This record gives sequence, C-alpha cells and structure tokens, in this order.
Amino acid sequence: MVNEDDWDELAGRPRKGRKPRRSHKQRTKAERLDDEHQRAEQNEFLSGLNDREGRYEWMKEKRYNTMFRDIEAKIQGAMGSGTYDWVDRRVFDQVFDRLTLMALYKMMKSGVIDTLDFPVARGKEAHVFHGTNLAGETVAVKIFHTSNAVFKNLIQYIEGDPRFTGLRRKHRDLVEVWVRKEHRNLNRLARWGLNVPHPLGVHKNVLVMEYLGSDTSPSPKLREVEIDQPEAVYDDLLRFLAISWQKAKLVHGDFSPYNILWHEGRACVIDVGQAVVDSHPKAQEFLVRDVTRLVEWGQKNGLEVDLAGAMYDVLNMDLSDVEQIELLE
Repeated sequence: MVNEDDWDELAGRPRKGRKPRRSHKQRTKAERLDDEHQRAEQNEFLSGLNDREGRYEWMKEKRYNTMFRDIEAKIQGAMGSGTYDWVDRRVFDQVFDRLTLMALYKMMKSGVIDTLDFPVARGKEAHVFHGTNLAGETVAVKIFHTSNAVFKNLIQYIEGDPRFTGLRRKHRDLVEVWVRKEHRNLNRLARWGLNVPHPLGVHKNVLVMEYLGSDTSPSPKLREVEIDQPEAVYDDLLRFLAISWQKAKLVHGDFSPYNILWHEGRACVIDVGQAVVDSHPKAQEFLVRDVTRLVEWGQKNGLEVDLAGAMYDVLNMDLSDVEQIELLE
C-alpha cells in the first residue's frame, strides 16, 4: 500500500522536512526545454498506447506521470532498447500495468533494482528480466502477471499451506500470495544449501533473485543440454529431493527438466512457487510425481533406475551431514 507521503513524492511535492525543489523560474532555459522535449516524447508514446482502448490513460495523471518519468529510462531495455519507438507493446501490455510500475518504482527507490535490461524468460505466470541493482550487480527480476486468471488454477498449491491462511480469492491477492510463497520457498531451500537462485527481494508481484546466465542470455534448461555424466546429475537431483523432503519439509510439485537450469556445470532448480510443505494434503502425491519425473529423465539418459528405488532413497537417504546455513544478505 502506498501512503500519502509516497503520493506526495510521486506528484513532485516534497515530503515533510525536505527542501523544496527549485521553482520553474529558477530553472535554466535548457532544463525547461529538455523537460518539454521529454514530456512531448512521452505524451506521443502514451497516445499510441491509448489508441488501444485507452488502458494507459492513467499515466497522464500527475502523480503517476512523475513516477513514470522517473523510471522510464530504467525499464526501456525490458521492452526493447533505445527510445519509445523500440518498445515491444505486447510485453508492455502483459507486464507493466499501473500497480506493477508502482512496485518497480518502490524497489528501485530501495536499490534492490536499478535497471531492467532485457527479457530472458516468459511463462504463463510471469516474465523474467535481466536487471541490475544499485551496486551494478546482475539480478533476475521476475514479474508475475496480474491480468490473467492462471493463478486460480494453481489454488491447490496454496490451500492447505499453514503459512498462508485466510486466503482471499481476488485475483491480485492470489498473485501476491504466490509471489510471497515463491520467495519464502527459495529462502527455505537455500538455507539448507540447495542449489536454487538466492532470493534478494520481493514486493507485490515482483520477485528479485540471483541471475543465472551470461551477459546476453540465461542459462539453458536441463532439457536443452546434453549431459556427459547423467548419473552424477541424477544423484545430485535425487539428493535435492531428499533434502527438500527430510530437512526443508518441502515438495517442489513440478520437478521437471523445464524447471531446472544447467548453470556452471550443475543443475539449479527454479520455479518453486508451487512447492508445498510436507503437511499439505497433497504433499505425498506431489512427491511421488516429482520423483517419477526425475526417474523418467534418468531413464531417457540411459540410467537403470526405477521409481521404487528412487522413492526409497528420497525417504531414507542418510543426511546426517546436512545442516542449515546462514544466508548472506
């Protein structure tokens, strides 16, 4: 929720205790001309968007207009590159609604995000962008969609989780619960030393985490690479499932090669929003499904493995050497 002080800042009014900005008369002619040029460019862009049922008319309101002008240069890379002429409006329509822009604005003010550079992944629930934080470090920014009903089909992964009680059925509420759930699951798995992207921040429908990839592209999915030593990868992923179940008390729920990246010679598990606690009514069903998918991957890669043996290992693997670790901020 944005408070009145935030709206004052968005509207260009100084907060209490802050020195007021220079008046229009005090500004140089060059500064005024530059502002006029930027407003004209922005209004031209907004007019183009408003041709499509006027859904972006809100940007012209002063309190939003100030916010948008403050972050426009920082998000252009996510929509294309360069000026507004390069904007991919389909991405803009899907991702950057009013509340999402407000969430990005708050995270940019806190320094968790500085820029969105380019999209690296797109799914039913979210777009993921290569970004940077205020320190210039690379981050992944996952922006969950708020304009579709896909999360209503995922309610089975939320209901029954004691961490999220009193659930409201409004779509945006479900989205925000899902984002918090993924953030908490990442934290929980990372604390047990499991190879997942480390979470760095969350606000509303925006999740910031460790980026896995190069300067130009994300790390490939496990299904996209040929593995020289599949047995070692299989054993690593089987241990992941065992630690998740026995120590972290979580079940991934969608453990497929589509949700595992191959990064720096090792499998890294992603998309943990649907992961449920072991007390969830469907936890055992999801666990069997996860192990089945891993066994199927192993068999496709020439390994002599079966579900019964894999389930026994997940439930009975000796993990006495596994201890929780302290995460670095």
